Amino acid sequence: MNIFRRIFKIGQAETHSAIDQLEDPIKMTEQGIRDMKEDLEKSLRALAEVKAMAIRARNDADQYQSKAADYENKAVQLLQRAHKGDLETTEADRLAGEALLKKEENGKLSENAKSDQERFEKSVKQLDASVKNLRSTISKWENELKTLKSRVTVSNATKTINKQLAQIDSSSTVTLLERMKEKVAVEEALAESYGEIAHESRSVDEEIDKALQHSEVKRASDDVATLKAKLGLAQAPAQE
Repeated sequence: MNIFRRIFKIGQAETHSAIDQLEDPIKMTEQGIRDMKEDLEKSLRALAEVKAMAIRARNDADQYQSKAADYENKAVQLLQRAHKGDLETTEADRLAGEALLKKEENGKLSENAKSDQERFEKSVKQLDASVKNLRSTISKWENELKTLKSRVTVSNATKTINKQLAQIDSSSTVTLLERMKEKVAVEEALAESYGEIAHESRSVDEEIDKALQHSEVKRASDDVATLKAKLGLAQAPAQE
């Protein structure tokens, strides 16, 4: 129990030192709690046995007391019968004496049983207090174990994150960022170049279409002039 008290006194330097020296403090603690629960079961069995002994002693005391009273009553009846002439006085006195001896014997047995009862009941109180204390201690340590498990989980997660951060080289990170910037700049320039090429292609096509469109308009205008000349509406266009 002392080792677990040292382990569970959170906040003290000895505790951290003790935990650091353990290969697995959680498994050690769980085993300790299992051991205490076994002790609790043994204590409960012992408590039940002592309680049974106290009950038996009480019952024995009552029975012996009842027998003592019964022997005293029998002695009285014997003397009464002798007084009435139903029994010889000598015989009645002898038997009454035997009955009184039995009464005294059972009386002593009753007192001894009462003494045993008191002793057992005192032991029952002590065992009961120990059982309650053990139950309270187990409950406390189970709660402490939950806290310890949570702390281990958090510490492991923190350690993992810090380890990852520690492995990151700031200079390599800057280099990586510069490479990414250069790559993005190249991609942007390439995209702009493709845009200009596409625009140039469209400009040439537009010039060709415009020239063709101008020729078609001129041809249509000449056809209209020729038709007017045939109709005598206007002078035909001069042949080029």
